[in-house]
Amino acid sequence: MKKLPVPLAAALVAAAFLFPFGDASAQQTEAPALTVSLTEPAQREWPETVPASGWLRPWQEAIIASEASGLRITDILVDVGSVVTKGQTLVQLSQDSVLADLRIQEAAIEVAKANLARAKAEADRARQLRSSGTLSDQNFTDRLTNEQTAKANLEAEEATLESRRIRFSQTTITAIDDGLITSRSAELGAVVSSGTELFRMIRQQRVEWQAEVSARYLTRISEGLNVEIDGPGDDSILGKVRLVGPSVNANTGRVIVYVTLPSDAHPRAGLYVTGRIELQTTPALTVPETAIVFRDGLNYVFTVNADNRARRVRVETGRRKNGEVELISGVDQASRVVTSGGAFLSDNVLVNIVGAG
Repeated sequence: MKKLPVPLAAALVAAAFLFPFGDASAQQTEAPALTVSLTEPAQREWPETVPASGWLRPWQEAIIASEASGLRITDILVDVGSVVTKGQTLVQLSQDSVLADLRIQEAAIEVAKANLARAKAEADRARQLRSSGTLSDQNFTDRLTNEQTAKANLEAEEATLESRRIRFSQTTITAIDDGLITSRSAELGAVVSSGTELFRMIRQQRVEWQAEVSARYLTRISEGLNVEIDGPGDDSILGKVRLVGPSVNANTGRVIVYVTLPSDAHPRAGLYVTGRIELQTTPALTVPETAIVFRDGLNYVFTVNADNRARRVRVETGRRKNGEVELISGVDQASRVVTSGGAFLSDNVLVNIVGAG
């Protein structure tokens, strides 16, 4: 028997070992990379929104000042942060000198009344004696004039008394409306003058949002539109457009929109917040926010085909609401979109689907 060349024999031996191994590898099944859940994009009717940002400011700010002059502050009953009601006493001024002036004036009234009574009695006698001719015309005229003068003096003293009473009432400084005290300049023992500012307050605790909006939206914004404000923390505040500013800022090209907040919403004034003004309602193709994968500055979703293979698709996103995001382009309503776990997937990988088989 003829022997095979050594190189050929070695090749045959190697093939005998390699071919069974190759068949086994081909028969192995590819393992799925991850188990995922799927959803189909939903068609919804969402309002078109206009982005805005601006300051939370008092609806109206009231200044509480002293009307009296030359009086000392004897008591301060509220402080910054106090919630007050209309007519509530805030500051008490000294009353001693005012009370003394009031008593003096009350005594002057009594004197004026007595003078009037005497002058009236003399005038009545003059009227009775005039027909008898015992009273000269000059005397008669003087007595009537004295009566009129006494009446005028009494009226003047009564007016002065009313002024004294008003000054006495001004020694008690009260809140002109319900509201929240935001600043205090009143100091115990200070002598105030007329017009001295003592407090500032937010009337009725009402805060409004003064939102700055691009002027290109001006013709589409009107009173009564709904507004969603990103409040402090994770809270959202729903408001309504109260007024659209009458002028546009020449430097920024933006207009201020005044937004009324609900009566039970009391965010801190002075915060800078963002939000959205809702315009007309338009269709939106939406998926859960968890389906969006952000890579290299772009937005993607993973879709799954009939062979259960994931495919990465670039999408353009739009509006966001209640945990969902609008997809403007990239997928259609028939697509099967991975709702979560997309960050761990790669393109064309095999996946398991929750609830399948």
